[in-house]
Amino acid sequence: MTIHHEHPFLDPHVDDVRRLRGRVGATVSLWTSGVLGAGAAGLTVSSYAVVAGEPGHFVAALDPDSDLSDRLRETGRAVVHLLAWADRDLADAFGGTAPAPGGPFRLRSFLDSPHGPRLETATTWASVRLEDGRDVGWSWMVTAAIEELRVGDADWLVHRRGRYAHAGPTRG
Repeated sequence: MTIHHEHPFLDPHVDDVRRLRGRVGATVSLWTSGVLGAGAAGLTVSSYAVVAGEPGHFVAALDPDSDLSDRLRETGRAVVHLLAWADRDLADAFGGTAPAPGGPFRLRSFLDSPHGPRLETATTWASVRLEDGRDVGWSWMVTAAIEELRVGDADWLVHRRGRYAHAGPTRG
């Protein structure tokens, strides 16, 4: 048996910035934009911050080549949902890491809204309007103003170090 001073299975192709980001951890969100049945798009996002103010804002790092980024550029609107522990499969499908026959929007019930498809079971969601977007590193950094907001409770889905974690329920 050999004792290693570093992780023996550490992927040598993962840079330190990505490793740092994985240690920060965040509640997993689902961003959706467009119209159901007519080019709706969604993306699982955990690199984001909520900024207080009038109005409040989301600042998020999106995949610039994603369908969601294309729809958001076209429409200027989106719905941001915080996902619950029970939504792990949905997070994987919209993240492109799990199959979704017929598309990920068929995995749950979504309602059309002026900002994009809204996950019917989401207890916390925000309708947002794109204010700014620019390339930062390998991401499209967006700033989006919150236009409508619903805040509820759930057993939140958290992403940390490449894995989902159960954050437990919140109250209040």
